[in-house]
Amino acid sequence: MRTPGPLPVLLLLLAGVPSARPTPPTCYSRMRALSQEITRDFQLLQGSEPSEPCVRYLPRLYLDIHNYCVLDKLQDFVASPQCWKVAQVDSLKDKARKLYTIMNSFCRRDLVFLLDDCNALEYPIPVTTVLPDHQR
Repeated sequence: MRTPGPLPVLLLLLAGVPSARPTPPTCYSRMRALSQEITRDFQLLQGSEPSEPCVRYLPRLYLDIHNYCVLDKLQDFVASPQCWKVAQVDSLKDKARKLYTIMNSFCRRDLVFLLDDCNALEYPIPVTTVLPDHQR
């Protein structure tokens, strides 16, 4: 009787190895992703033709989780009385409330504030990419 060659044995071994699971999100990655999602959704809401005129009067919502003022910004947005019956705004407020809770309780120790500039959250500095001299 002939013994199987190395290739079939190798294939059997590889087939039995479980695939690697992705690493679970850390507190920091969850905060960062949620803040970017909220900022993007708010910009889309502001950029589209609003079905409700109240959308124009919502507090600005640019979030930088490294800015200490972001906590106040989240509270102001959630507490704003504008658009309290608009589904998209309610969804944004729920996400903002969730981010505030994550930042203020679950991930408090993982967060490092690098700025304390509330004006930067009102008028964010646009990100520009400068190419090195040899790539121009």
